[in-house]
Formats: sequence, C-alpha cells, structure tokens
Amino acid sequence: MRSVQVSKSGMPFAAGQSNKPDPGRKEVLVKVAACGICHSDVFVREGLFPGIAYPRIPGHEVVGVIEKTGEDVSAWKTGDTVGVGWHGGHCFACDACRKGDFILCANARVTGISSDGGYAEYMIAREEALARVPEGMAPEYAAPLLCAGVTTFNALRHCGARAGDLVAIQGIGGLGHLGIQFASRMGFHTVALSSGKEKESLARSLGAHDYIDLNSENSVSSLSKMGGAKVILATAPSSSLASRLVDALSPNGNMVLVGVDANPLSISPLQLIGGRKRISGWPSGHAKDSEETLLFAHQAGIRSMVETYPLEQAETAYQVMMSNKARFRVVLTM
Repeated sequence: MRSVQVSKSGMPFAAGQSNKPDPGRKEVLVKVAACGICHSDVFVREGLFPGIAYPRIPGHEVVGVIEKTGEDVSAWKTGDTVGVGWHGGHCFACDACRKGDFILCANARVTGISSDGGYAEYMIAREEALARVPEGMAPEYAAPLLCAGVTTFNALRHCGARAGDLVAIQGIGGLGHLGIQFASRMGFHTVALSSGKEKESLARSLGAHDYIDLNSENSVSSLSKMGGAKVILATAPSSSLASRLVDALSPNGNMVLVGVDANPLSISPLQLIGGRKRISGWPSGHAKDSEETLLFAHQAGIRSMVETYPLEQAETAYQVMMSNKARFRVVLTM
C-alpha cells in the first residue's frame, strides 16, 4: 500500500510502499479516504513524544471505511464510515477508565504515535477508538473535526457557560475558526479576538457577534465594557496574551487553554482570587466525544476550512501547515 513514513526523528516525511496490515481480534482495517495534518504531528517528525518506535506512519485525523473486522469486533461492520482521532484506545482498567474518563487513561494509546496512523491507504484501529461519521459528511471536512473539532467542541460544552453568556474565542486559525462556529451555534454571545481589522468579516461570517482587533483595541477594556467574558477559549498559542486576558474574565469566569505554548503564564494570584476566576486546560476527547462533535457539526452546518493535498505531497502539505500559510486545516486525500 502507499504510505508516508518518518524513518527516524528529525527526518522529513517520505512517501513509499508499506505492507498492508491485518487487524487483530478487537481491531478493524480502515481504508483511509482522508487524513488531516495536525501541528501535533511534529511529535512524530521530531521525536518529541516518548517511546515512539520508528519507522512510523503519522496521522490522527483519519476518516475512512471499514474494510475488515477482527473476529471479536461486535459494534462495527465492514462498510461503516468511521473516524479515528488522537485517542487511539484505552486500557479499561486504570482509575480514569473505571470512571469512564477514557481520554485520561493512564495507558492511553495515541493514533499515529503508539501505532501507525492515517498517512496511508490503510490503517489499523482499535474498535473503542472508532467514531461514526454522519452520512453525507465529506471525508476531507470531517477529518479535522477529529482533533481540532473535538478539542474546541468538547472544551466549550464543558466550560461552564450557558446560552446567552459571553464567550470569547482568542485566535482565528485551525482551532479558532471552528471554535467560533461551535460557540455561536451553542447559543453563546460569541466574541472573536484576533489581529487585524481585515479579519472581522471572516469572524462574523463564521458566527461571531462581535470582533476585537488586538492591534487597535485594548482587549481587556473592550471585553470588560461588555461585562467580561464568562469563558475565554484561548486557541492561538500566546502565553503572554492569555496572561493579560485573565483580567477580561467576568466574576466566576474561566479561561480554557487549548492552544499549546511552551512558555509559562505570568499570573498573579490576585487576578484570580478576587473574582473567583480560574484557568484550565482541555485535551481533545475519546471516540464518543469525536462522534458527538461530528454529529453536532453536521446538524448545525459547521464546516472546517481545508486545503487538500494528495498523499504523496505530505511533506509539502506539512510545511504549509507549519508556516501558518494554510486557511485553516490541511488534509491529505487518498
């Protein structure tokens, strides 16, 4: 089968041929239709995730059709259209799993890291890692929802805001353009924050009710005049901006971090204590979360903005994504 591999850490993606895999007892063989390229694929390329065995096929935003099932698979059948996200399986035995909190499994598997992912014509997936894709949803638009989509959707539906509350989405990129759509469709008063007046029309077309230009406005002052944000979803990695925006939270407000920045936050306890404010983080979600993300997006008319490339151009597509030139997700099609 055609595939794209990383031969060892630090090496570019290389297209070639691999053996077509065969599913185990509790696994399925997925014929891949599309696979998103995510910034987290840098973990495989640069060897930043512990324990990666090379060569490795990356990719954790996978949509395809089940071609073969293992003998003990009962919930899925050949011909089912499925998605596979970051969460590649769980142990069912650790404390988190016993509580049903599978995304925090102590022994969780990661698609494209613990085992080969979707930069290939075929991949193996464990049955508990599968999400059903709604009928009629195009694979190239569904794929990014299995990482960027479930991360923003899941964070927003667990953030504590209710319909009518002011929710600010910081950043209009791979995560943010989906976060704005989810927030507005959930009934929140959605305010988009980004740099440049020219992005206002895009923000409003995605569903934002208001727009704050970080280049020309004091974001804290502007949000405070609106009563403060019940929730700020920080999607673009900027610890310095996130640190400042804490002051724009309303009493009992919550800043939810989903954009990854290695730099530390600079927060005074006084910024949090007086207004009972808090800062939290949110990982993506397990397979059922992904399935609910896909269904909500399909029903609400939410659509990822994608640029597609053939599998053999994975290296080019990755560089487009890493240089922030994509608008807004990059997807490999088979």
